[in-house]
Amino acid sequence: MSKEKRKPKNGLSHRKRKHDNMAVVWARHEGIAPSLRSMRQPMKIGVISDTHDHLDPKVPAFFAGVEHILHAGDIGLPWLILQLENIAPVTAVMGNTDSGANFKEMEIIELGGRKFLIHHIVDVCSPAAQLKRRIIRENPDVVVFGHTHKPFSERIEKTLYFNPGYAGKSRFGLARTVAILHCDESGITPEFKAL
Repeated sequence: MSKEKRKPKNGLSHRKRKHDNMAVVWARHEGIAPSLRSMRQPMKIGVISDTHDHLDPKVPAFFAGVEHILHAGDIGLPWLILQLENIAPVTAVMGNTDSGANFKEMEIIELGGRKFLIHHIVDVCSPAAQLKRRIIRENPDVVVFGHTHKPFSERIEKTLYFNPGYAGKSRFGLARTVAILHCDESGITPEFKAL
């Protein structure tokens, strides 16, 4: 019996890959995979940061119906991520106050045919050299960050730089927000939600 894979008569081969609760069909024609951008699908993504061990009771209602949640660091204890995972799959990064946490400093994830780079501290005007090189190499559609405790949404060239704001306990009169990114064929539309 030959172990060689056979291609269908039309020359296309298909394989299914489970990706963040979405079955994505990757088609290959003569060894050329379709580009990520040609496979864009409508999707709602919840974005949260700087929870500092506090999950506001409004968050589950705000994130109802999202297909994925991105947490941009300063999480607090890991129980918070488990609570968010009851809503949708979560990709989280470590913030500067998450010492000893089992999260990476940076994550790259593809959702709905778009690439997201998540990193806690991003100086939009002058990113650290290593981060700048990674942004150039990865060419993400969105860079998600936290740390400043201030909502931010600005497109620089083709990349959206996005901070959902501060979601921890009330302090110093800081505005408290989370966000939803509505991704569809027309682009990415941010929606901030006040806590």
